[in-house]
Amino acid sequence: MFDVHVHAAPDVVDRIGYDDEICSRYADAGFSGFVLKAHHESTVGRAAALARSSGLDVVGGVALNSAAGGINPAAVLAALSSGGRMIWFPTADAHTQESAHLPRLNDLDPRLDRHTLAVPPVLVPRDNQMADIALVLDLIADHDAVLCTGHLSRRECRWLFDQARSRGISRFLLTHPSYTVPGMSPAEIGELADVGAYVEITAYQLWHQPGMTETGLAAVARAAGDRLVLASDAGQPDSPQPPQALEQLVKALGGQGLDHGRLQSAADETPRKLVLK
Repeated sequence: MFDVHVHAAPDVVDRIGYDDEICSRYADAGFSGFVLKAHHESTVGRAAALARSSGLDVVGGVALNSAAGGINPAAVLAALSSGGRMIWFPTADAHTQESAHLPRLNDLDPRLDRHTLAVPPVLVPRDNQMADIALVLDLIADHDAVLCTGHLSRRECRWLFDQARSRGISRFLLTHPSYTVPGMSPAEIGELADVGAYVEITAYQLWHQPGMTETGLAAVARAAGDRLVLASDAGQPDSPQPPQALEQLVKALGGQGLDHGRLQSAADETPRKLVLK
């Protein structure tokens, strides 16, 4: 299996294990690799070190939150030029995160400004924001990297997909679109999958998303068709170890009548083809 979404320590919040410990768990479970994600720093260097020491395909990227300068072409170029494969649009600092009362870096210290980030069409952008977005997308296209929607709103996800497609980006991943943010319906997800977007479902949703059920996730999986990507989004102390989390997600969806071979592909071949060149 290949997990496109896992968190590890060091981080600004508690994690179930450090980078090397999480990597060992994947190796012991027979995984071929994983994507290391952090909300507030680039994981490219950390991932490269793990890949060298373990022999697994471990890759990183950068999330365009405030700590990275927001939608920042310089941060994107640095990440991609040093081997990064994933660019996440705002997650913890997206305006949806604040409105849904989900955790943010500013929660750790009241002296930090609680400003949020958005892309058109939700808010009127500052003068240079469109230019920054365009350059970020061009850099992703140039490096044939993966553009992930992060925690953008439904309208922003659609807008970003259209922008990405117009610039030749073929690796476009809807980050857990059925999660609280952005909260897309199976019908909305299916529309984007039909025109080329990949669709992520995470094991995290099984244990931590209010109101989500195995039946609900199965409906999303069916809407995604062959663009389905299964991931753990694990690393929390109150979640299973990441490899087991992804295995449990596959088993849970299989219990909803989905084809086991298709689910295995969604946790292995499909994410590998999406992420790796």
